[in-house]
Amino acid sequence: MPAIVLVGAQWGDEGKGKATDLLGSRVDYCVRYQGGNNAGHTVVIGDKKFALHLLPSGILTPEVTPVIGNGVVIDAGVMFQEIDELEAQGIDCSKLLISANAHLITSYHVTLDKVTERFLGNSKIGTTGRGIGPTYADKISRLGIRIQDLFDEKILRAKVEGSLMSKNQVIVKVFNRRAISVDEVVEDLMQYNDRLRPLIADTSLILNRALDDNKVVLLEGGQGTLLDVDHGTYPFVTSSNPTAGGACAGSGIGPMRINGVVGILKAYTTRVGSGPFPTELNDADGEALRTIGGERGVTTGRARRCGWFDAPVARYATRINGLTDIFLTKLDVLTGWEKIPVCVSYDIDGTRSDELPMTQTEFHHAKPIYEYLPGWSEDITGAKTLEDLPANARAYVKFLEEQSGARISAIGVGQDRDATISINDLLHSS
Repeated sequence: MPAIVLVGAQWGDEGKGKATDLLGSRVDYCVRYQGGNNAGHTVVIGDKKFALHLLPSGILTPEVTPVIGNGVVIDAGVMFQEIDELEAQGIDCSKLLISANAHLITSYHVTLDKVTERFLGNSKIGTTGRGIGPTYADKISRLGIRIQDLFDEKILRAKVEGSLMSKNQVIVKVFNRRAISVDEVVEDLMQYNDRLRPLIADTSLILNRALDDNKVVLLEGGQGTLLDVDHGTYPFVTSSNPTAGGACAGSGIGPMRINGVVGILKAYTTRVGSGPFPTELNDADGEALRTIGGERGVTTGRARRCGWFDAPVARYATRINGLTDIFLTKLDVLTGWEKIPVCVSYDIDGTRSDELPMTQTEFHHAKPIYEYLPGWSEDITGAKTLEDLPANARAYVKFLEEQSGARISAIGVGQDRDATISINDLLHSS
């Protein structure tokens, strides 16, 4: 069985955790391939709500082996806190595997992230302040600390010294903060040595052998397509590649082993942080979407910006990721509107565009062109099949499918684990 990629098709927070959980025990390995604890997945099982930040969603399913790939940056303290909280709720985390090549977030990465964002003032990116960007910057600059470095204190100390040599100059002379000592950082990282050691593995080798043995490998990104550092609304993006192409680099799996790419789309649109958002609603409708949809960031608690469905964004995500299927989430949130607007194209300085603009300036100037679909008032949270949905809800789903350019294979109609309509088998995409 080839690998399947699960990717957010908007600005993140689309409900990837629910999609992963839907596949449940049919998946053998669930791999997080990029990002850090700046992402969040919420999964509801019965009367329990689980908020995951760094761990793969598959960790909630006993039959699945959860894997943190080499493309992820890890705050060890945050990870073990998350593990402890899950285990306190009866979740077994003992099968977790972590790539020896994953990079570690240190205290100086967090410090630099926070002070830099404050320094930017009105030009801030909207970072979560968790050290993600500075850690990826060190990785690319070849100054990074990898998990395997914890098992050789001499190498670890040398790398920390090399990194702090320049960073302390910036921390002290530019930001007027206290210099960070090498001993302080080394001691902080080494405290996790014993607990990390049994979790570390050559995950690329394990995953490729699993595919050779006809196992199912699900690869999940942390953020959404429009937050991709290359293909997103730069510079208001994350520091890695959550798009499907990043799944290969972040896991060590070759592209020919991937058979399907499932894009997660909300039935409306949200984003957290700064940056362009053509369909954003700063009115009663926006507040209603935020309230009914529970739109607050899982990791930050920040209120999400809300707007109507943006078809050019969906088409872009389909193209960039090569989507074979779409999982449409939170359709139930739209119940009660008499008419539901869908952005089908943009007006950019008097010119109509059906696709995302090429430049940042054009995107900032883009104004949505809407088509209005009739809404529905019936409760759809108990729907089990497409036929159970009201006619107007089915028409809305069909319209979004036509506008997005990929088939809608599953629909989320409520928070609960089983509140999902399955139309096509996500594990047999082609």
